[in-house]
Amino acid sequence: MKYFKPKSLTWWASLAPLLGGVIVALSEAFPALAPARAVIDALTGDMQPAVLVNAGLVGIGLRGAVQ
Repeated sequence: MKYFKPKSLTWWASLAPLLGGVIVALSEAFPALAPARAVIDALTGDMQPAVLVNAGLVGIGLRGAVQ
């Protein structure tokens, strides 16, 4: 449970782009997610889903590495 730190603000700040990237990626297969994608695109400046997911994973990984 080294990487799961729900009491850490850094963890939550890293989880947000991770989930945003997943929602943007899934919105192409599930049209019901289109309104959520529009909000995420407006907030992130139309970043690619892979960039959002990687940013989230890097943040969570760095948070797990810092003791």
